[in-house]
Amino acid sequence: MAIKNHNSAVHLGFLWLVVSSTVLFQSSDGHSWKKYPLPKPCRNLVFYFHDVIYNGLNAENATSTLVGAPHGANLTLLAGKDNHFGDMAVFDDPITLDNNFHSPPVGRAQGFYFYDMKNTFSSWLGFTFVLNSTDHRGTITFGGADPILTKHRDISVVGGTGDFLMSRGIATVSTDAYEGDVYFRLCVNITLYECY
Repeated sequence: MAIKNHNSAVHLGFLWLVVSSTVLFQSSDGHSWKKYPLPKPCRNLVFYFHDVIYNGLNAENATSTLVGAPHGANLTLLAGKDNHFGDMAVFDDPITLDNNFHSPPVGRAQGFYFYDMKNTFSSWLGFTFVLNSTDHRGTITFGGADPILTKHRDISVVGGTGDFLMSRGIATVSTDAYEGDVYFRLCVNITLYECY
């Protein structure tokens, strides 16, 4: 009799496990966001930021400089091998409304990036747009991976202040122009989904 009750308990336990795991897997597939549409964007902005890397000869125009490099590397030139792996730069770049470097700036892009892969050009960005114009006042903060060779890359908007208080969204970044290892211009298309 005890063996029969034990077998029924095992069967009941097994049945409960199968049913509960089926319900669990159906409700937590890791893609619950697909079940609900994304909210409509509350704001869309497009800016360009221009980065001129200090190379030892351009101190007057430089807006960024290397602050870290692989052991034995020169801090005035990007590492030539391994896709600049290990180089870290800080920047204070002008932000414009168009792609002209000489347009009046509407703010500054301030932050850092470092090259994080040996086998391809890739970096990680952490920066803030500090906007101080008649149209926009405040900051927008960004962070995320930047696979440079991809035409359009998404970076998270993780917050803001002023006109952009606690904003969240996505910034689609594309390389608009570059000149060797000295200059690049990024087009940053910002789509905010949370605006207060």
